[in-house]
Amino acid sequence: TASGRAAVVTLAMAAEPPPPLGPPVLPRLTEEGFGDKFLRKTRENPLVPLGCLCTLGVLTYGLISFQRGNTRRSQLMMRARILAQGFTFAALLGGMVVTALKSRQ
Repeated sequence: TASGRAAVVTLAMAAEPPPPLGPPVLPRLTEEGFGDKFLRKTRENPLVPLGCLCTLGVLTYGLISFQRGNTRRSQLMMRARILAQGFTFAALLGGMVVTALKSRQ
């Protein structure tokens, strides 16, 4: 019968020895240096370094204005620094949310 032949073929296939096991192939891990990690993180979330640079630029300009005695511009730059820091923080949180959503999928 047809079902009897299928059972014989299945038993014959199961009777063969399994293929030999070789050493497992493991992925090669390399040490990631500071520069490599910085570039990888910058590619993942480019808004964070941009926010840091904006914060640094506004802070520097505010300190220069303060040193020159331009208190109005200095105060304006200190307020702009807070906005730039807020942008950086929002970019950091946004990147964390995107990473968490990617890892769930």
